[in-house]
Amino acid sequence: MNQVVTSLEPSAKQELVEGLTQALAETAVETIKAQNYHWNVEGMEFGPLHALFEKIYEDHFGGQDDLAERIKALDAHAEGRFSEFLRRSAIKECDGKIAATAMVANLQADQETLSATLTALASLAEKHGDVMTNDLAVERGRIHDKFAWMLRAHLKG
Repeated sequence: MNQVVTSLEPSAKQELVEGLTQALAETAVETIKAQNYHWNVEGMEFGPLHALFEKIYEDHFGGQDDLAERIKALDAHAEGRFSEFLRRSAIKECDGKIAATAMVANLQADQETLSATLTALASLAEKHGDVMTNDLAVERGRIHDKFAWMLRAHLKG
C-alpha cells in the first residue's frame, strides 16, 4: 500500500529523512570528487576519462537536487553544508593528485558505496510503504550501478 507523506508515522519519516540525508551527503562528496578528477586527470586515457568524470558529476549534481527535494517533500530540513556532508559521508575526499587508474578505481568503489546506501534506503522506504522514496532510491541506485560498471570496464585489460 502506498503511504502518502502526511500519513507516515513521525518515526518512519525520521528514518527516511536520515537515509535520504546519507545518500545526499555521499552524492555531494562524490560530485565534487568526480569534478576534481575531471580537472586533474592526465595520461593516455585523458579524453575518455575526462568525459566520463564530467558525465558522473553532472548526473550527481542533479541527483543531489532530487534527494534534497524528496527530503523537503517529507517536510524536513535538507542539509546543505558541505562540512556536514563530509562528516557523515562514507565517501571521502581526495586531492586529485593520483594516477588516472587510481581515480577510476576510487570512483568505482564510491559508486558501489552509493548503490549500497540507496539499496538500504529503497528497502526502508518499501518497509514504510513510501513508494516515492523507494522509486527515487531504486532509480538513483541503478544509475550508480551503471557508473560502477563503466568505471570497472576501464580497469580491465
